[in-house]
Amino acid sequence: MVLRVDHVCKEYRGGVRANDDISFQVGAGQVHGLLGHNGAGKTTLVNQVAGLVRPTSGTIRIDTGDPVADPGFAHRVCSVQPQAQVPLLGVTPRQAITLVARIRGASRAEAVAATQRLIDALDISEWADTPGERLSGGVRRLTAYCLAAVRPGRVIVLDEPSNDVDPVRRRLLWQHVRSLADDGPAVLLVTHNLTEVERILDRLSVLAQGRVVAEGTVADLRADAGPALRLDVNLSTGRPEPVAPPFAAQPPRRERQRLVYALDPTDAVAATEWATRLQAAGAIDDFSLYPMRVEDIYLALDEHQPATDEEANDVVAP
Repeated sequence: MVLRVDHVCKEYRGGVRANDDISFQVGAGQVHGLLGHNGAGKTTLVNQVAGLVRPTSGTIRIDTGDPVADPGFAHRVCSVQPQAQVPLLGVTPRQAITLVARIRGASRAEAVAATQRLIDALDISEWADTPGERLSGGVRRLTAYCLAAVRPGRVIVLDEPSNDVDPVRRRLLWQHVRSLADDGPAVLLVTHNLTEVERILDRLSVLAQGRVVAEGTVADLRADAGPALRLDVNLSTGRPEPVAPPFAAQPPRRERQRLVYALDPTDAVAATEWATRLQAAGAIDDFSLYPMRVEDIYLALDEHQPATDEEANDVVAP
């Protein structure tokens, strides 16, 4: 394994535990997702991996190196895209990306070529030579990703890389993250875009209140979550909510004008027939039936966690 996190705890003043006995591993060529609510401890955790924060207890290893004992080692072998926007005042994306590649050991020709490949892959050539202070938030975010990806280390930490990015380039970003991992590094990805990243994740850890509440592949989490199908029913305006069907093991979740039912695969035919009759009668506008998404699984897990208003768990502190 490239990255090993074993029983890591981080406690701040006042007894606030940002991370509580967290363990997981990421192999070469794997994308490992960290999912969780605001304040779940995700950013605190990745900052420890990158050697920016010391854990209170537990161990972190990158190959055979110790980023806790030797932060300089972590800085050499980790490529990090932080959650906050990186400052780009006075430089263009092309200049910033090329400079970082050179700092990380690329020759000038290598740096120029790698920079152009990233600019093309993410379709940001239109802004590649625009001063940073004139860039949109999305292009600045993509530039920050390029700074981490242009000369990747053994571990690549991406903290909310798609914030502010438009849908088209967000898709290009996820494709590049997957191809980046396929070249060999271990990728640790923090994101809230659960549906989008489902296709590129090898494994994921779901965090709540600083602890891992679920870990495994997407298939593992689906298997453990119970009902495997989701029926979405879009209600007709002004019509009453339909009587709960016999196959519904639990009340539906209400999302504005939509009812979301969790189903077992054996109920797929009955659910389709029921929804078709309602649509024909004008009681609903339409419906869709598909496998449970990672987002649904996460929401089900999060519903069982204590509510919190704490945001301190994701604060970087000495």
